[in-house]
Amino acid sequence: MLTLTAALTASACSGGGDAPKTDSNTITFMARLFGTAPNPQGEMQQAVEKFLGKKIHVTWVPNAQYSDKINVTLASDSIPQVIDVDPHLPAFVKAAQAGAFWDLTDKIDKYPNLKPADQRTALNSSINGKIYGFYRMRPLLRSAVIIRKDWLEKVGLKEPQTVDDLYQVAKAFTEKDPDGNGKKDTYGLIIPKWPGNYATASPYDVIETWFGAPNGWGQRNGKIVPGFDTPEFLEANKWLKKMVGEGLVNPDFATLDAAKWNEPFHQNKGGMIIDVNIRSRQVLDLFKEDDPEHYGDKVTMVGNLKLSDDKKFSYPFTGYNDVLAISKQSVRTEADLDNVLKSLDKLATKEGQVLLQNGIEGRNFKVENGDTAALINEDDPAVKTIQNDVDNAFTQLSTKGTADIGGIAYQRVPSGEPYKAMLKLQKELMAEDLKTAVHNVGLPVVSPTAVQRGPQIDTIIPDARIKYLSGQLDDEGLKAEIKRWYDSGGTQVTAEMNDLIAKLGPTS
Repeated sequence: MLTLTAALTASACSGGGDAPKTDSNTITFMARLFGTAPNPQGEMQQAVEKFLGKKIHVTWVPNAQYSDKINVTLASDSIPQVIDVDPHLPAFVKAAQAGAFWDLTDKIDKYPNLKPADQRTALNSSINGKIYGFYRMRPLLRSAVIIRKDWLEKVGLKEPQTVDDLYQVAKAFTEKDPDGNGKKDTYGLIIPKWPGNYATASPYDVIETWFGAPNGWGQRNGKIVPGFDTPEFLEANKWLKKMVGEGLVNPDFATLDAAKWNEPFHQNKGGMIIDVNIRSRQVLDLFKEDDPEHYGDKVTMVGNLKLSDDKKFSYPFTGYNDVLAISKQSVRTEADLDNVLKSLDKLATKEGQVLLQNGIEGRNFKVENGDTAALINEDDPAVKTIQNDVDNAFTQLSTKGTADIGGIAYQRVPSGEPYKAMLKLQKELMAEDLKTAVHNVGLPVVSPTAVQRGPQIDTIIPDARIKYLSGQLDDEGLKAEIKRWYDSGGTQVTAEMNDLIAKLGPTS
């Protein structure tokens, strides 16, 4: 209770708190926060309100506390009009199916800027084909391997193209003193403690897909099966277990705080990270602070890796990150709903998305080449505040993406050739890997048993995987844990998934 109380107190102190009673001239939101909460009287919020022609009240909740806050909010009588939520969160699924949120499936076409840009993503973010929220667009294919470029040169290796190459690079990074300090104190691959369930875009999920395992759920012999119940899943984890055993992975992989994932890479301890490609920019930022002249020599990136037989299976994401759902508790009538939808539709225009994702044109950015938002006035403290408000908060209210991924906002990038080169590489890798994407066929549907039994069975596989990699379980022990998942409700989940997917029909 103390932790939950602290979470609620933190959200209130960050400019949030329970949403007040509102009228048609105010829209209330609840959204994730990744830093300091914006000042409600600050330049960014004032700019958004001026653009929208309405006041906004946002309950900004720190991301680490968001799950707790969402669950508490859904059970309360103080749900804001619009909430940022994972559409497959069990508590939300229960609430939506019980009628607590507006079914928007047949309403979207009336609001041109809210129409889905991609039907697959719209289906992925639905609950058994029904849309209860407007998905927040993200690149469908953004998995990549970020690598210490200077270390590659030091050990005399090229960028890895296959999983065998990655093993060799990891081994060289561990054994050949790539940081040049004369000590054996480096490792090849950095993996953090990964919160959440199976198939949540962890480095483990990406590697398993490279080896040919289904991404979450896939077809095997005419049936839909979970990816962890396949030979490829075991093969991938045997490969990774070997790397762990040889010291090629950070020894604290089961406990390293994900918020500190960049630190070993920057501090000459680890040489590779498997994550979203935008992380390459984060580490460039760190090296730029150290050496503004040569930071571009420190980082390179490759896309998804092939197997030794040249087969390639790339890991795609869902194409979205949460949805904006509308509460029936605080938006009671069709007229009230229309008022909120018109506001969201306006925010979804190009002008609205540019504002939410980039900030105030001429103040903190300018447009270059028609599709790039170059940062300006970066040393001005007031401009830094605008930039922080955009990055930490207001981006969470956007539904579209950037120009290079099919959206209508600009791709924002700091000044400097290394950033531009990385952005160009990012686009090329995404386009290439999309050709071999392995989609999760189970995303559009939600098993009732998974909703009811989720808290009891969702962590069985992730926990077993960590124990296996750490040497606490052998092959038979891992298989026994998979059987325990089935015996604890997974058999029913699998049957329901097959039935729901069959009823939904073709998804491509």
